[in-house]
Amino acid sequence: MSNHIFQRYDIRKDYSWNYQHAPDPVDCSVSEVPGRWQFLEKPIASPLGISAGPLLNGKWILYYSKLGFDILTYKTVRSIERECYRLPNLTPVRNNQLTGDEQEVPVSPEMKGSWAVSFGMPSQAPDVWRKDIEWTRNNLRSDQLLSVSVVGTVQPGWSLSDLAEDYARCAAWAVESGADCIETNFSCPNVVTQDGQLYQQCESASLVAQAVRQAIGTTPYVIKIGHQPDRAASAELLKSVAPFINGLAMTNSIAARVKDSSGQLMFDGQQRGICGDGIRSASIDQVRLFSQLIEEYKFNLKIVGVGGIHSASHVKEYLNAGAESVQLATAVMLNPEIGIQIRNGLTV
Repeated sequence: MSNHIFQRYDIRKDYSWNYQHAPDPVDCSVSEVPGRWQFLEKPIASPLGISAGPLLNGKWILYYSKLGFDILTYKTVRSIERECYRLPNLTPVRNNQLTGDEQEVPVSPEMKGSWAVSFGMPSQAPDVWRKDIEWTRNNLRSDQLLSVSVVGTVQPGWSLSDLAEDYARCAAWAVESGADCIETNFSCPNVVTQDGQLYQQCESASLVAQAVRQAIGTTPYVIKIGHQPDRAASAELLKSVAPFINGLAMTNSIAARVKDSSGQLMFDGQQRGICGDGIRSASIDQVRLFSQLIEEYKFNLKIVGVGGIHSASHVKEYLNAGAESVQLATAVMLNPEIGIQIRNGLTV
């Protein structure tokens, strides 16, 4: 690896700069992962994927597609263009394992594995991302899977049906452009409107999932949800969406307010999603809970494990808890070689 130069997302620069400065693909030797692997019943070479956060566009996807990842999720797109929140977008925080009961977390002077994420689900205009998705799919290997994350955009005066139609519109456009799978983002702690909290509203989640399913036909469909440790609430969510989806990705961070080094609240006192190493235990527990519920209710649903993965042993923990596959985000932004390292660990 010493002969290669690996680039990564530069947290000192804004989202637009990073979007425009995607690294070129590198030529790497990647180990095969023993076993037979699937993603929503589609054969894949490994259970390793990347969630929507680090993959800003097709060039970023092609970069990581050479670094050991087989399930690649295009950064969340909308039916309209949306600017990113201002800097800081990624703020290192204390690295203790979180439970979800924390109201506030303090910043860390250096990155220890966890950070507060503050992007606000930015998006290029549809004509930009649709062309880029088509280009991306055409340039990936046939045995790699391109998932596209979509979200609806609440407008003044809109009803829930309007929001559902917007989700469905984006999903249909993504499929037309070549997406192998659709992921609807039902959880974004950085957004206070309904589009960021659907996983906590079962009837709303059901209506949106049904609209998306009708729009995309038989295309595999995953919903991404946030932290939900309550068994009864988790069961109700599953019952409401199971008829329309093929799987769930979890966990999309743990929400908390962030205190700076002087004790003042950042981000105007609003919550931000805490991602990385600090949410791994809670995320694995949630995968285990949902896996038990899926078996109990005999739902034909798969789970994508997300949160704090940065070793082969973490991957195995998620798989043992009931995940069919896993996706990384924070770790790949810190260390682009992590997929290669994990694959080597999985061969042992």
